[in-house]
Amino acid sequence: MGASSSTEQPASAEQRELENIAASTGALPLLQKSFSNLSDPQTNAISVQTLQQCFHLCYEDPVCESQQKPESFPRLLDHLGSSIVDLFFLSEKGGINWLGFLGGYVKCCGRMPTSMSLNILLRIFAMAVKKLGLSSNLEFEPDDADCKINGSLLPSDLLLLLWMCWAMLWNVRTLKSSERKGNLLLLDINHLVLSAVVACAEVDSSFDLWNCDIVGLDVQLPVGKFLNWAITTAPILSDCLTQYVNRRLQISVLAEDEAGSSESISGDMSPNASQALLLTRGRAWAISLAPRSTITEEILKLCFSADIVGTDENLLYRSSTHGKGLNRFWSNVEGYHGPLLVLISANSEDAYQDNNKARKWIIGALTQQGFENKDTFYGSSGNLYAISPIFHVFSPSGKEKNYVYSHLHPTGRVYESHPKPVGIAFGGTTTNERVFLDEDFAKLTVRHHAMDKTYQPGSLIPNQGFLPVEASISEVEVWGLGGKTAKEVQDSYKKREELFTEQRRKVDLKTFATWDDSPEKMMMDMMGDPNRVQREDR
Repeated sequence: MGASSSTEQPASAEQRELENIAASTGALPLLQKSFSNLSDPQTNAISVQTLQQCFHLCYEDPVCESQQKPESFPRLLDHLGSSIVDLFFLSEKGGINWLGFLGGYVKCCGRMPTSMSLNILLRIFAMAVKKLGLSSNLEFEPDDADCKINGSLLPSDLLLLLWMCWAMLWNVRTLKSSERKGNLLLLDINHLVLSAVVACAEVDSSFDLWNCDIVGLDVQLPVGKFLNWAITTAPILSDCLTQYVNRRLQISVLAEDEAGSSESISGDMSPNASQALLLTRGRAWAISLAPRSTITEEILKLCFSADIVGTDENLLYRSSTHGKGLNRFWSNVEGYHGPLLVLISANSEDAYQDNNKARKWIIGALTQQGFENKDTFYGSSGNLYAISPIFHVFSPSGKEKNYVYSHLHPTGRVYESHPKPVGIAFGGTTTNERVFLDEDFAKLTVRHHAMDKTYQPGSLIPNQGFLPVEASISEVEVWGLGGKTAKEVQDSYKKREELFTEQRRKVDLKTFATWDDSPEKMMMDMMGDPNRVQREDR
């Protein structure tokens, strides 16, 4: 082990500092074991080729959900491992010693601000692009301590960068230690790329978000604006590198016959496997990249689920399957006490098009608790999402707490002078909700963010003006993200309700003393002469 050299001579101050930093991340024992396994006992160093092979990532023919599939991407992955080693791991004549190995890990995976982690991702991407022989508009200042970046990205560059991060995460989640090759499923993440394009580039209102060729789109995304977009929209993106490096080092330590703790995917992994659902793997991954929360791990499980269509226990309600309407919705989500993700697909006519073509868009809402039948707003936290054709996150503003509104028809009341709206809403105030679904799930109303102080401002749908937008709903999905415990609690609740309902249906005829008091005689009298006046006994 590289650290054993410290028994022959006192460790330097630099080595002690690096070991302390690595220990703070919890990776020091892994680094010691992997260095011992990868290094040459004679030179007590790791050869550059060995470490490059350790981080090498190769997928020859990835399967792509999207129609956008740059041919250069598989070859870009071939240079990922060598780019990581060349950028961060200092090599001497004998190879990479313990100090260089430790310092390289701290440089690329140590504790650091999100902006610096994203900076490192861009450096690795630019190096891989350079090794591939392609041009890049990114420029770095190596003399600067933070290695500042100048230049810009094309939308096609951003697509490759996001896919590179996804490929690392896919490898971590699906590859076992005994496996060296596997299939890679590339997600349709056009909505995520378009989010960066709209936020970073100058595009006019006539820009067609629905029919956009990402690969051929010639707009520049300044790297400074891109970093700002990534910090607010996808800050978890940088975690992919740390997880990948740790997993690769872990595989180098595990014996050949030991299986890792990662998940093994089996089943239908075809590109169209999840396209029928509103929550595709690409949309789920985009949501998981938002600021870290309790649902991050649960939403990631959906990304790597082999059977995401139809039978997944997380899918609590789907209007096309369970039926439209608030009552059908309530019968499927009642009793679930945990985070819920609601996705709504609707159609609205685009006034900017001469042919008045209907445009479909998807918005979403995340609640941190189950739904309750109340005539007032409630909730402790939540998010709103623009999902498709463009992705954006609207987190709580902290000014108000009108997160959720879910109100059914009141029972036991004959007349209300000021009836409360019946339906589901997110944000805003009563009768001025930011998002409102009527009780039939036929019409969706989306209002301007000026009506809402609960969630951050911004457009939920493209070309949204100040006036309310009314659209016809085509699909509603509700996904439970509370884990197995929340689902088990809901199942127990449903069983109790079914038992109580069955008991209430039973009528004990022994409770009626005579034939005159029985319900059968009452029904026969009514059928015989329903207009006959009977004297009431007092």
